[in-house]
Amino acid sequence: MSTVPVPRRRFDRLALAALPGLLAMLGGCSSESNDPVVVSVVGERDDFAKPLQHLPDPGAKLILEATAQGLVAFDARGDILPALAQRWIVEDDGRSYIFRLRRAFWANGARVTAPDVARMLMARIESLRRFDPDGPLDAVQAVVPMTGEVIEIRLAAARPHVLQMLAQPQMAIISRDGGTGPYRRKIWGKAVILTPVDRLSDGDEAEDAPIPAWQTRVVRAERAALAIVRFRERQAALVLGGRLADLLLLVPAGIDRDAVRADPVQGLLGLAVTGRGRLLDDGGVRAAINMAIDRSQIPAQLPIGGWATSERIVPVQLDLGRPPTEPDWATLSMDDRRNQASAAVAIWRDEHGDPPPLRIALPQGPGATLLFGLLRRDLAAIGLTVRRVPLTGDADLRLIDEVAAYDSALWYLGRVGCARKIHCSNEADAQLQAASLASAPAERAARIAEAEALMVAHNGYIPLGAPIRWSLVSKRLNGFLPSPRARHPLNHLFRRTN
Repeated sequence: MSTVPVPRRRFDRLALAALPGLLAMLGGCSSESNDPVVVSVVGERDDFAKPLQHLPDPGAKLILEATAQGLVAFDARGDILPALAQRWIVEDDGRSYIFRLRRAFWANGARVTAPDVARMLMARIESLRRFDPDGPLDAVQAVVPMTGEVIEIRLAAARPHVLQMLAQPQMAIISRDGGTGPYRRKIWGKAVILTPVDRLSDGDEAEDAPIPAWQTRVVRAERAALAIVRFRERQAALVLGGRLADLLLLVPAGIDRDAVRADPVQGLLGLAVTGRGRLLDDGGVRAAINMAIDRSQIPAQLPIGGWATSERIVPVQLDLGRPPTEPDWATLSMDDRRNQASAAVAIWRDEHGDPPPLRIALPQGPGATLLFGLLRRDLAAIGLTVRRVPLTGDADLRLIDEVAAYDSALWYLGRVGCARKIHCSNEADAQLQAASLASAPAERAARIAEAEALMVAHNGYIPLGAPIRWSLVSKRLNGFLPSPRARHPLNHLFRRTN
């Protein structure tokens, strides 16, 4: 779809045109079908101000998705859609991706060109590879402009998940003045007004064409409790970014169960071993912590259905070439597991004295408090004490709560591997590096499978289950779909007319 530059005076005029509806919605006085859609996302305003620095926070993801497109994007179903690239082809047996850019403009009105996009994209890829060195971007050799509107991504070897990675928020193409849409942003007090860009077209008539108020989004990043109350009082039509930590707030707030939507996501929800020292360097103690946690007690405490626990790092087979590895103790009863775990801790105590308290880093929120209580009880049963610390502090165990970026065991293993400063297996890391260098798919799968088995045995990551992602959706809103990627593009939403 073609677009034209949006001069600042043009954007201001669009915002002013929507002002009556905005004022009504910001004051909580309107629910008409032609008013702007008001959205709350769980987070902080810094998520909007510095989104690249605050990923994977939901507010940072949302504002990047809304204002700074990548080459491609996910829709709510998890399918790849054109974004800044209007189409693409894959050549040379998967080693060349050629993208034709749509006609687009930066926020200052300058035309987006292939050399600019190629330079920004390669810089972003190089930055991300430091944290995901064995992921689908590991084989990228160069990003080159072929013409003013065409770029090519050249790979040393084929990677099946390149497009999924390019659809991530961190792959947004963004200049100093902002991105290319699908919205332009304007600060309005504590809220951000998003006005659509992709509706604009060439010609003088389009310059003055009014944009319906319902296409405008008024977005806030705020604490979950405030977002929930705002929704309950009909001052917001949508709440995004709900996680385990805030889930228990829904019951005392009296939220209608029909308004709660859970996303069927896969990813990591568990504790990464990030501490060092004699206690956590002991493989028997790490295994004891892992096997002592009674995961079966968690689902009954949560006001959401369909969530299941897991003891595996990789939840399903994906590209392992075999079913995921179960820990050695997976078939034992809870009593037998705790007996073994207690024995391992007792051996350590006999050699070193009383173990120091384990510092567990968790977010704020009643769901995290519930989880801490369960962990404290289970670890006390094997002779370990714990204390809770903020996510920003030093910790021995740190909660990881992230949706998988792409459908490969490599994402799971890389996210809890040596590059992320997690207590890791050097042998597993070597297998991941070997997988990256493997030319034959069968060898690559075998290396990944070997790395997965070594990481499970190392117990550097303690799985609990899949991430929990929930939203609150008004009956007045259409277009919302549960998403396996926890992605809900704001330009796919609209109000009911009745």
